Amino acid sequence: MPLRTEIVSPEKRYTDREVDMVVVPGTEGDIAAMPGRAPLMLQLRGGVVTLYQDGKVLERCFVGGGFVDMTADHCTILADSVRALEDLSIDDARQTLNELKSQWTSVGPDEVELRESLSRQIQIVRAEIEVAQKVQQHDLKAL
Repeated sequence: MPLRTEIVSPEKRYTDREVDMVVVPGTEGDIAAMPGRAPLMLQLRGGVVTLYQDGKVLERCFVGGGFVDMTADHCTILADSVRALEDLSIDDARQTLNELKSQWTSVGPDEVELRESLSRQIQIVRAEIEVAQKVQQHDLKAL
């Protein structure tokens, strides 16, 4: 029994296909969705989503947070952003990280919501840099 998998972001539908297994970057750690699993909904951290077919990696992409809804026959990933690994840029991510750090220093201690938002964005960009470096080094097994 295949697992229908959709990955969507506000900008586009990235993929919609049937696979054997999907591994997603949950905030508490990576978790797999497979046919027949108990329903689960969880929050995503920035990281790599990996789709498997016949025990082999079929596709990988980077998600910048979001949510995943898993059922016995369906996995829907609602990503804040989604990009192919080859589209990640270390230089662009580092520039974004520097801009976020600059914003962080100008936020007052009483601006809790803004601090939390910036902290989350910084974590996602750091994950993006880490993944982009591994892709650049052709170290895809480390993903």
